[in-house]
Amino acid sequence: MFSAGAGIRHDGDMTDGYDAGFLATPLPMPLPAPEVRELTYPRFSVLLEPQRRLAAVTAVNIDGAHLREVPRAGDWRLDPRIPAEQQTGPDVYARNDLDRGHLVRRRDPGWGAPDEARDATEATFFYPNAAPQAAGFNQSKDLWLGLEDHVLAYAETTDQRVSVFTAPVLADGDPPYRGIRIPLRFWKVAVWQGPNGLASTGFILDQSELVDTSEDLLASPPLGAFRTFQAPIADIADLTGIDFGPLSDADVLKAQTLRTDVWRALVTAHEIIL
Repeated sequence: MFSAGAGIRHDGDMTDGYDAGFLATPLPMPLPAPEVRELTYPRFSVLLEPQRRLAAVTAVNIDGAHLREVPRAGDWRLDPRIPAEQQTGPDVYARNDLDRGHLVRRRDPGWGAPDEARDATEATFFYPNAAPQAAGFNQSKDLWLGLEDHVLAYAETTDQRVSVFTAPVLADGDPPYRGIRIPLRFWKVAVWQGPNGLASTGFILDQSELVDTSEDLLASPPLGAFRTFQAPIADIADLTGIDFGPLSDADVLKAQTLRTDVWRALVTAHEIIL
């Protein structure tokens, strides 16, 4: 048994992490190029890049038919399985406008039996599942956080299951800040079982206009904004150096013979092509 702290209980079945056989078509986790440390949690996994102290990939299984409304509970904490110096912990988020941005959303693994749903949602509060995001980003925040809900609603016409991969883009040019580098972009890829096999779509979030690390005070420029794009998965692979396996070929943009060299700027979730 792994005990992850007070109030968190995980038995053997609850620490198996991401399930590659969750969809009808087996789907391994995307693989980053750098060496990573795999951390398994209930129904999700984090591939942590120790040099950057941030996740290179997170992967979660979501059963849309059995999601539960679980009260928000849990405090952010370091994962005791790895050294604190390999995690982006509380010092990075103190006295600034940085949010601890969930990569695997709190409600994503919260499905099934009530106790399992509760434990799974609480487990999303470990620091390896967080990344620095500028606070207060208005409409794009709702759009970014609502992408999976939109895809889940679409997937309800099939088997009501979705696997989602999310992480910051760990770029060399990210600005330094308190011993880490703040990622300027994030990516998300959602996958479900379509009528002809896997179907997938990818998104990019750009917070470049909101990040200012001058004088050790991270603040949001007054006219800055998050920008969200529906982007070809092949472009996300090029940008991140991550091997997405079959997902580039399963991209709905490619399947609909749309231009796959264009990032589509989104204002509302209704503009997403699925």
